[in-house]
Parts: sequence; structure tokens; C-alpha cells
Amino acid sequence: MNISYDAYRVFYYVAKYKNLSRTAKVLMASQPNLTRTIKNLENELGCTLFIRSNRGMTLTDEGERLYSHVRIAVEQLEAGEAEVALSQGLQNGMVAVGCSEIALHCCLLPKLKQYRAQYPGVHLYISNYSTPQAIAAVREGTVDFAVVTTPTLRTAQLRQIKIRGIRETAICGGSFAELGGRRVTLRELQKYPMISLGSKTKTFELYTDFFAEHGLVFAPVIEAATADQILPMVRSDLGIGFVPEEFAQGAEDIIILDLEEDPPLREICLIKQRSRSPGIAARELERLIVGNI
Repeated sequence: MNISYDAYRVFYYVAKYKNLSRTAKVLMASQPNLTRTIKNLENELGCTLFIRSNRGMTLTDEGERLYSHVRIAVEQLEAGEAEVALSQGLQNGMVAVGCSEIALHCCLLPKLKQYRAQYPGVHLYISNYSTPQAIAAVREGTVDFAVVTTPTLRTAQLRQIKIRGIRETAICGGSFAELGGRRVTLRELQKYPMISLGSKTKTFELYTDFFAEHGLVFAPVIEAATADQILPMVRSDLGIGFVPEEFAQGAEDIIILDLEEDPPLREICLIKQRSRSPGIAARELERLIVGNI
């Protein structure tokens, strides 16, 4: 008896779906070919495996007995194939990620280190963007997903997954030491030179709204291109800036201000397309970043 695996695979799916047309779609085969395969299998085994009716294909007693063995074999083989494909994808795959500066330093770097330790063969392409630029890259499909800070612009096309919250704090250098060691109001802070990200960023928009809520105007004298430029500018006494607490902790030559009004809480989130399924390597990195969320 010389029955191929393909014949048993056809038998498995016909028995599973009880319908030739649906099986044909799943296997991307024609119904006549499926019918021919089942007929040949029945001839080889010398028994009828299916009862055919207008309602579909129903297993006979002999078919039920055969299915109990074939199901285990086919599902084990397909699980093995999937495992091999997963292994291959994580050995030599590629992941493209867009991220904002704050998200990179406050969230992504340790996750990338962990991922590289587990999957050293995967090529990582990390692009540094503002939040709007990173979201545009996701929408255009030039990155698998983005890790950014809020505020973001939500759309039906994209899914946003919260990773963690971040709190920012106001800092200054030694030239503004009179602000340290006491409570400082936002109105008083407005009298000093301010440093911020550029006017086209969501961070600038966030602090413009924050100051406006307290009847004040946010008018920084220096606009930085990236978030990691603010700390050295503050250290050089060029003005007062807002940075994530992680940036400020342990930094030398700066003073963390005790602000009367709490800066708005921000979130780091992962943005991806709803309709696009990324590769295995990208899905594994996403799982590592968002955890059990």
C-alpha cells in the first residue's frame, strides 16, 4: 500500500470541515482534485470513508477510526513545520522599528538588549523619529511598528497599545540655583528662559496646552531637535527644560525643580497597523515589548 501524506492531509481537512468547497479554499485546490484524491484513498483502503449528501461530507465508522489516527499525525507534522518556520524567522529575520527619543531611552533600549541576546541573527533597523513621523512611517508600512510617547493622533487604521506611563520634571542648571530647594509655580517659571522640543512636535503641543490651562503662554527661547539635547543645554545654563524623570535622575550639575503644578502624565505606547500582519521576528519583539498586555 503506497498512500502519500498529501492524500491523508486532504482526508484530514475534508473530515475537519465536512465540506469540499471550504476545504478547496483552505488547501487552494480544485474540488474535482479533492474528490479524486478521496476516491483513490478509499480504493486503496478498500472501504468507504465518507457519506456524501447535500449537507456535506460525513465520516463513516471506518472514516472515524482512520481520522482518529490521521488527525494526530497531520497536526503534529504541521506543528513541526510551524516550529521550524518560527526558528528560521528568528535566526535570520528582519525588524524595522520607528521610535521617538524618549521612548528609546525610557523603554526600548533594554528590550532591544534582551531581544538581541535571544535572537542575535535578526537584523534590527531602528529609526529615530518624532512621534508624528514615526506614526506616518507605520501608516506607510516602512516600519513594522513604532514605539512613541503621547500625545498621539488616533486613527481607525492604527492600533495603539499602552506600555507604561512616564512623568516629566522641570530641571535647571546652577545659574538658576535660586529656584532650587523650594516650591516653584509655573507662573514664576515662565519668567525664565525655556528650552523645548521644536514647535512641530507633539511635546511642544503638550506643553503649550499645559501652560494654557494655567492661563500662561509657553514661549521657549531654544528649540531642540531631539529630547536628549535638552539635558546638556540645561547643564550649560541655557535655560529650563522638561525631561523624563529617568533622564534627570543621577544627572550631574542640574537641579530638579519642585514644581507646584504637576506636568502632564505621558504614556509610552506601541503603534501598529490593524490590517497588517508583521513577520515572526517583528511579532516576537512586539511580544517582548508589550509583555502580557
